[in-house]
Amino acid sequence: MIFEIIAGLLGSIGQDDSLNTKKIDKHIEELRKNNWFNMLYDNEKYHRLFFVNKPVRKFLQSTFLTKRLINNPNTQNTFKSLLDKQLNK
Repeated sequence: MIFEIIAGLLGSIGQDDSLNTKKIDKHIEELRKNNWFNMLYDNEKYHRLFFVNKPVRKFLQSTFLTKRLINNPNTQNTFKSLLDKQLNK
């Protein structure tokens, strides 16, 4: 499972390092259909990360990881861990 997440994050190797804001916004819109995501998104301590934190936005840019977030509780926990890690930087 962790290998798939790393592969998803590294899937853009060889491409430029810019983020696709439209794609990220589309994925956030899709994820907002899930209560567990809304609880994170609406939480004041995490909310800013969705807009300014590059590792979080890179995770959300991935179509593969977004689909996994919707369907896989382990990926949801991994994402929550990423948010916590980024908060503590």
